[in-house]
Amino acid sequence: MRGKIRKTQAPFQTYFPHVSTEDSDEQSTDSAAVVASNDDLLIEILLRLPLKPILRCKSVSKHWRWLLSNRCFTLRYDSLLKSPGIFGQYRYEAFGFRNGCRSPVRNYNFCHDPQGIKIIQSCNGLLFCSIDGFYRGTLKYYVFNPTTKQFAVIPLVTGDLAVLETIRFMGLAFHPTDCVHYKVVCIRALDFNEGSFQIKIYSSETRKWKISVESFMVDHKLTFSNGVYWKGAIHWAPSYHNLHMYFKLDVERLQPLPLPVEMTSSKTLILYFGESRGHLHLILNNFHEQHSMLDLNLNVYEMLNDHSGWFVKYQLELHKLPRAFPEIVGPLDYDLEVIDVVRGQEEGEDTFMVLMTPKKMITYNVRNSRYKEVSRLDKSDFEGYSDFHRYIEALGYF
Repeated sequence: MRGKIRKTQAPFQTYFPHVSTEDSDEQSTDSAAVVASNDDLLIEILLRLPLKPILRCKSVSKHWRWLLSNRCFTLRYDSLLKSPGIFGQYRYEAFGFRNGCRSPVRNYNFCHDPQGIKIIQSCNGLLFCSIDGFYRGTLKYYVFNPTTKQFAVIPLVTGDLAVLETIRFMGLAFHPTDCVHYKVVCIRALDFNEGSFQIKIYSSETRKWKISVESFMVDHKLTFSNGVYWKGAIHWAPSYHNLHMYFKLDVERLQPLPLPVEMTSSKTLILYFGESRGHLHLILNNFHEQHSMLDLNLNVYEMLNDHSGWFVKYQLELHKLPRAFPEIVGPLDYDLEVIDVVRGQEEGEDTFMVLMTPKKMITYNVRNSRYKEVSRLDKSDFEGYSDFHRYIEALGYF
């Protein structure tokens, strides 16, 4: 019952110790009654709690569970600025807005699959995972929320092993506002030699796969990698000699993705492609005939909201980096990877880039050009670019 004060004593006593819960204290009892009977006031208080107390508060009563599971509350809570982190395949690192963050999961193998779990993609608080190889003739996929520890098994596109081997891309689409029911996009080759491809879409709302109205013909050597969800569409990292298009889920249509003006030759290397707080970013490096080393003056491009083109959002000068971290200087190139671009809540505030040297993970603040060491590590802890996945706490449910 909403009006019973005793059911609210434990959470408030633990997280607001200055509030007395003694029955003899009439004033405090009256105050607690006001809070317990006013959902708007209660929500404002609960929004200020850390994640773990939020989850524990669901056990207070059925009404509190309903309140904390309500879409209005989860939307507001998920929109708050939180400390992000990075999942590697075997390691988690926290960075950003507060210290002392721990991995949200102790064991990546949340479903205890005998083959182990591999993270494919992170999308607004959800992880898209698969088993690490074939098991009993099938390939399993999962959607996992590390915050709530919930996971769902994605039904197989087909039970035919030969058809499973035609899959060229599997990617997740989820956002608490524009894609509440997550979707999985599958691209499979109908005729590999001719470059004929089909798109299938799985929705958590219907729990079924459907064949998209869109099919297409492209070079059969084309690779579908680095799929990023942004503004209702899956985007693939553009390159001069490869795929540069995006797939809009609401109309099920492929659209061309413009290339930056500087992307004029096959000598262009994609250093980073990803989304942060509603912005799509791209970082390039152009190799010159005179030298092939990474240019430490980098432009961070941002896509216009209407997909009409890119503009330079940040100009970064990293020429002081070799002096601070000499391990990046190699015989032929700089041993440095761009892992992530994390936007702050306000323009320019707390926006930083995550970099990895052979020995350390560091952040670079784009506003004040300061470096900060996040952790010391061995590169083997992460196994390459595709194994980095940003994580932000999210209460979004399946």
